[in-house]
Amino acid sequence: MNWQEQVVLVTGGTGSFGRKFVELMLREYHPQKIIIFSRDELKQHDMRTAGFDHPSLRYFLGDVRDVQRLQRAFSGVTVVVHAAALKQVPACEYNPFEAVQTNIMGGRNVIEAAIDQGVTRVLALSTDKAVNPVNLYGATKLCAEKMFVQANAYSGTQDTRMSCARYGNVVGSRGSVIPVFLEQRQRGKITITDPRMTRFWLTLERGVRFVAEAIEQMHGGEIFVPKIPSMRLADVAEAIAPDCKVEYIGIRPGEKLHEVLISEDEARLTLELEDMYVIQPSHPWWKNDNWSAGQRVPDGFRYASDSNSFWMTGEQLQNWIDGAPSMPRLLDPRPGRVSATA
Repeated sequence: MNWQEQVVLVTGGTGSFGRKFVELMLREYHPQKIIIFSRDELKQHDMRTAGFDHPSLRYFLGDVRDVQRLQRAFSGVTVVVHAAALKQVPACEYNPFEAVQTNIMGGRNVIEAAIDQGVTRVLALSTDKAVNPVNLYGATKLCAEKMFVQANAYSGTQDTRMSCARYGNVVGSRGSVIPVFLEQRQRGKITITDPRMTRFWLTLERGVRFVAEAIEQMHGGEIFVPKIPSMRLADVAEAIAPDCKVEYIGIRPGEKLHEVLISEDEARLTLELEDMYVIQPSHPWWKNDNWSAGQRVPDGFRYASDSNSFWMTGEQLQNWIDGAPSMPRLLDPRPGRVSATA
């Protein structure tokens, strides 16, 4: 696809993903227009004054709960990246109706507006928590995935394709444990739920590039999963605060010991490529030759953070952190540390 001919809209565009995505689009892809759709006028103002004031940028106030506003915003748009969501697990547990309204009904509104306005490609962001969910946030994202996959049948003969990108923790993003560890480091004590806990990790830059690549390659209906490294949470704490006391507080409600990005039940639909997996939809409209270059994964395959073959060291994590532009306070490595760009 020729990005310079595209009009791109990002829901939740003032978040950590949205800002990095817009930065990449302006620096390398140069679309005709980029629309930042979000509900917080202050964050839009802050984003503009921080340097996101390119002539191709448009700021559009609105909420994904408002389908009429989405209809207006999507007029003339060719590519939508749906990043808007309520993401904090405890907040979603305490406010379940709000989580459903934004993450499920908001997703439905995005789908309907995209079909009605003739958007050609829609990529929705998902999470590892959508796999075998144990909390409401994960359950709402599972529902959203199902909707965006099946929405390809709703579009009928219209050329509107919809897919999902599913990945794990982003270093330095809102909701990441790393900023929490940094704050705790100042007090000399780190809290960890369980020493056995493992997590997938990727940089914000990698996540954004992965989404752009998925948009270019999507047929409509796939769930894209990147190949990313794992790390024990105890090792993360050791890399960030080696001299701090560690307190184990136990796994909280809604948490998993290990993350899963592809379950055993999804394995029969999954293809492996060089740098990612593609979960194909099990629907009659799907063409089995869409990803002829992919290799089927073995029966019983499970892509989980504890059984991953790709592990990251504490030094590699610190290099990622030191180069993360979204966390400038991390650019002060202690004596003896090597700083590198993520």
